Amino acid sequence: MTALRPEENAPARIAEAVLLVVALALGMGGMWMVGYSLEDGLPDGFWTYSIVLAALAFTAHIVLRLRAPYADQVILPAVVLLNSVSMAMILRQDLVDIRGANASRHLMWTALGIVVACVVIFVIRDHRSLRRLTYTAMIVGIVLVVLPLIPGLGQELNGAKIWIYIGGFSLQPAEFAKIAFAVFFAGYLVANRDTLALAGKKFMGLQLPRLRDLGPILIVWAVSLAVLIGEKDLGTSLLFFGLFVGMLYLATDRVGWIVIGLVMFAAGAVVAWSIFSHVQARVDVWLDPLNAELYDRDFGGSYQIVQGMFAMAYGGMFGAGWGEGYPQYVPFAFSDFIYAALGEELGLTGLLAILLIYLVIVQRGLRHAVGVRDGFGKLLAGGLAFVMALQLFVVVGGITRIIPLTGLTLPFMAQGGSSLLANWIVIALMLRISDAARRPSSLPTRGALADPAPAPVGGDAIEVGGGSPVQAGTEAGAGRGATPDDATQIVRGVDR
Repeated sequence: MTALRPEENAPARIAEAVLLVVALALGMGGMWMVGYSLEDGLPDGFWTYSIVLAALAFTAHIVLRLRAPYADQVILPAVVLLNSVSMAMILRQDLVDIRGANASRHLMWTALGIVVACVVIFVIRDHRSLRRLTYTAMIVGIVLVVLPLIPGLGQELNGAKIWIYIGGFSLQPAEFAKIAFAVFFAGYLVANRDTLALAGKKFMGLQLPRLRDLGPILIVWAVSLAVLIGEKDLGTSLLFFGLFVGMLYLATDRVGWIVIGLVMFAAGAVVAWSIFSHVQARVDVWLDPLNAELYDRDFGGSYQIVQGMFAMAYGGMFGAGWGEGYPQYVPFAFSDFIYAALGEELGLTGLLAILLIYLVIVQRGLRHAVGVRDGFGKLLAGGLAFVMALQLFVVVGGITRIIPLTGLTLPFMAQGGSSLLANWIVIALMLRISDAARRPSSLPTRGALADPAPAPVGGDAIEVGGGSPVQAGTEAGAGRGATPDDATQIVRGVDR
């Protein structure tokens, strides 16, 4: 019989192509308005940036049509929109010679990120193959976390020791470590979630885990504290520990893990605050940024966060307009504080629109975590979506003073190499899992109508769930008086 090939009726991905055009048009419109606001004409490099971005976006679109035709059609345009808007903002800062802003460099890393994402989609044909790398991913993640602590390799920048320098390029290994840890957590939890969910005693209505099951969470807690203490980075520490606790909850559906996780992290943070001066400085800036002594401090003061607050306040509801703000007064407005710079020129309305785009990406990731058929894929997709949401909260929460400021960057928008590269890999994995979640099953469904067309004599073997071949007519029609030809027709009815 003819094997079922879902690719034969795969969607043409027209919706994705149309949304890509809209996303690129918004980004190009931003660059156009920046040019006419600052130079009364198209900015230098406008056509180069526009053509390269369009070529990269539609190359990714073609790769998805060839390798993942059933992948989500909203995620890629949403990410391209974020990248295009960030290109307009960084170009706007580059035109007025803000130190550090480099639109060409941002485009280069964007191009590299999209190319690597396409390679990931080509190479990883089935996300379940990553499950074999569970403990390898754990080792890789720990090594990446430790790299900045190696003398001569890691360097401290802006109070945090989270960067390494190799051959003139700087990288933030934690951005890639979060991917490795997500793979490890998904593989570990899918193998042990029954024990974690069912074993243990109840205490005050909470199902507590057994002491020996606390081993992995204690290890992750220790690694998170090591990052907080050794690298002086509260954001990365919170990201790693939050990722594991969030995935624990996804795997077990037990609120007890959330409570235990929050208590452990809070206890570690309080101890670190009481011992280490750099943690105390971050908390002081968070609690009282307008304090004159903190504002005038040369290093570790509140100047940056206060300038960011002033910028967002100046933007108001609808913003000053592209090119009409003053990002030169906000330190690192092209990277750590690009959200504040966007708030000044796009206003609260623009910032809410950006948050909604992130929300769409996270929602689609969680939706495909529910839809994919295997437990590993569910946990991996859920973990990747959750870590993006958590990173967004940590960055925006720090800029808006919901939590103390951290050294993390806004995914897809902040200028930088490692952040763009790592988050494009996250998107590639989410698209690969969404393809598996949306792809029609090749197995026959219950209640399928028989195809009236004549079937070949003898009945071909069909594959059921990746197991042993089952002869059509031997089991498919057993117990119902069906002939081999009848069973073959039932399967062919699904095939068509």
